[in-house]
Amino acid sequence: MANPIRKLVDNSKQQLKKLNKIADQVESYADTMASMSDSELQAKTGEFKSKIADAIDGIEDKDKQNKALAKVLDELLPEAFAVAREGAKRVLGLYPFHVQIMGSIVLHGGNLAEMRTGEGKTLTATMAVYLNALSGRGVHVVTVNDYLSARDAEQMGQLYNWLGLTVGVNVGDAPAEEKRAAYNADITYSTNFNIGFDYLRDNMVRRADERVMQRGLNFALIDEADSILIDTARTPLIISGPGSGVSQLYARADRFVKTLQRDEDFKVDEEAKATLLTPEGIHKGEIFFNLNNLYDADDTALTHHIDQALRANFNYIKDKDYVVQDGEVKLIDQSTGRISEGTRLSDGLHQAIEAKENVEIQEENKSMAQITYQNLFRMYKKLSGMTGTAKTEEEELREIYNMEVISIPTNRPVRRVDKPDLLYTSIRAKYNAVVKLIVELHEKGQPILIGTGSVEDSELLSKILMTKNLPHNVLNAKNNAKEAEIIANAGQRGAITVATNMAGRGTDIKLGPGVAELGGLVVIATERHESRRIDNQLRGRAGRQGDEGFSQFFLSLEDDLMIRFGAERVRLMMQRMNLDEDTVITNRFITRSVESAQKRVEGNNYDTRKNVLQYDDVVREQRELIYHERDVVIDESESLEWVLMPMVERTINRVVDAQTKEKKSSDWNLPQIVAFVGNALAHDDAVTVQQLQGLTRDEIKAKLLELAKLNYKEKQSQLYDPEQMLEFEKVVILRAVDQHWTDHIDSLDRLRQGVGLRGYGQLNPLIEYQSEAFANFQKMIADVEYDTTRTFMKAEIRQNLRS
Repeated sequence: MANPIRKLVDNSKQQLKKLNKIADQVESYADTMASMSDSELQAKTGEFKSKIADAIDGIEDKDKQNKALAKVLDELLPEAFAVAREGAKRVLGLYPFHVQIMGSIVLHGGNLAEMRTGEGKTLTATMAVYLNALSGRGVHVVTVNDYLSARDAEQMGQLYNWLGLTVGVNVGDAPAEEKRAAYNADITYSTNFNIGFDYLRDNMVRRADERVMQRGLNFALIDEADSILIDTARTPLIISGPGSGVSQLYARADRFVKTLQRDEDFKVDEEAKATLLTPEGIHKGEIFFNLNNLYDADDTALTHHIDQALRANFNYIKDKDYVVQDGEVKLIDQSTGRISEGTRLSDGLHQAIEAKENVEIQEENKSMAQITYQNLFRMYKKLSGMTGTAKTEEEELREIYNMEVISIPTNRPVRRVDKPDLLYTSIRAKYNAVVKLIVELHEKGQPILIGTGSVEDSELLSKILMTKNLPHNVLNAKNNAKEAEIIANAGQRGAITVATNMAGRGTDIKLGPGVAELGGLVVIATERHESRRIDNQLRGRAGRQGDEGFSQFFLSLEDDLMIRFGAERVRLMMQRMNLDEDTVITNRFITRSVESAQKRVEGNNYDTRKNVLQYDDVVREQRELIYHERDVVIDESESLEWVLMPMVERTINRVVDAQTKEKKSSDWNLPQIVAFVGNALAHDDAVTVQQLQGLTRDEIKAKLLELAKLNYKEKQSQLYDPEQMLEFEKVVILRAVDQHWTDHIDSLDRLRQGVGLRGYGQLNPLIEYQSEAFANFQKMIADVEYDTTRTFMKAEIRQNLRS
């Protein structure tokens, strides 16, 4: 039987061989490009554009056009890459290496290039971005924050502008005109957050010219792809509207929970991030709220609030999971250590934390539109990405985004030494050892970057360093503004930088003069993150471009990850060996067991993301259908009679069928049909019961449809300008669609939060959700069509009214 490992190795070797071959073709143009004048090199852009236009000229079919475009871009690749490469040398003073060309070929192929930190990913992207922007369909370069978008657009924009392409930056709170201009440029720099919300908002507009994305989603190139496609993918993007006020139960539940004793009244499950009441706790709850049974069916709202108050007080920790700033609870992104602006926990948990911290409780919002990052990025015709760390998530990227992870070799060999983990019994002993190493290294003048797991830890370490009179910079979620400046200086002689685990992502740490001789940058981590990728990212801050350096991880049995997975086994082993608090264990067994714990957490997180996606896939089909219908209505330029009248006909058929179910026509509910005509179709005495008696079901339908058609023609004559009629039809249809769609999204949101309980009844929650979501959607369509019929048919038109 063939060895699957060998097969994988051979496969990656073949891929690199193929990339090498194409990169050699690109390099073969180097002398030709170098001999060209600036104007000759710049003229190449126009030449490429006309070749692309000729290749797709006269092809009407969209799929065939896309294939022809892909073919011509592949043919142009070696020469176009060579043009961008020579342009970079002249404009930026940077000349992409062979490995950077290979990385860019991977990006053009719609895959993920894994390139080590400091290998010049921003420059690597330029060649693939230039080639794909030539089609004029738009390229979105996606970054993790607005700062990096603006920085990369400014730096690399010089090259694109010189080559005759336009560049736009999409900033979160920019006005619609600026966003529109940014999206209409050949190359748009933006964050994933901004693109997601702009897409949702574009599908809530009432007029075509209000959209900011006029060209749709063509090609996205994602920087720090693992952070965007994996870490942020657990949280869907939701646009919310005003809700139904604030419940008094948040404050009451919080007061009750604060009276409880740990272990006696409640038990905390660290692994599941949940807290459960014990029988004693339940009894105290019944006394506190004066109830006979806390879990009575009439008190489900109260028990829900108590559950959330327990999680808020005992599972969510201040300065680790969130910070309180300006009287608001703001969440910390656990993978980046940055504040997640505008993100709120759902299902009342955020309000429970607000009650815990005694700040103003904001009302629960109603979901109006939502999408997951997975489904957003899968809508692009081509998706590619680059990052320093993605191999550990290869399976997920292939399964969800259909992207292969291809590891690009480094330009120079990696000389960084990754030392084995050091394990201590207590946090105190661990920090003592960390500070001792910092003092030793600082005396030599070697720069140190210390990664901590939370804001709380970074502030604790900062206090310890202050007592030792060690000058240092702190970079955490509370201090984002100076991030790039602090990180850029972290490689200077004698610099000590304390940062939350992922700070400074996307910013290079260049070594100051004389630092290489001292041994380069040292990365110290005070704990392992729950994801191996984040640890690798932190390690990768040292040893860029073949620099010297080493990394050292310090762990303790009291760390979160160790408590959640397997600290007890190690603690018992240490007790048996009579080891004291300051004893350090360095053993590959420890590193291996920590990594297996990380694999378990990564598996859990993958399941969470997959679960979010499975539920969103149900909504996706409905969302695409509704958004498509909205686009049809918004983009119509002549008349919507062909959309509106079939809606009226289906509404008539539903009402007539519902009231004529009996076999005998004498048992039919004709007064109800007459009432429907008066309420939703025509004036009150347009039809009588006597006129309907003796008619068959189909004849009744035909009679009512004839009334509707006459009513339509009458409105057409009243609104003598066809444009007015079209505008009236648009307003009626869009108002009905938007109102019922937002109600539907909100009800699905609530259904999703409660459907998990059906698992206790031996039912599959996802199947239950799918069938109920489908039934709700059918009902929503019927409601939209009824409301459209009633609003249009019963509207009274007055021309040129004067007050």
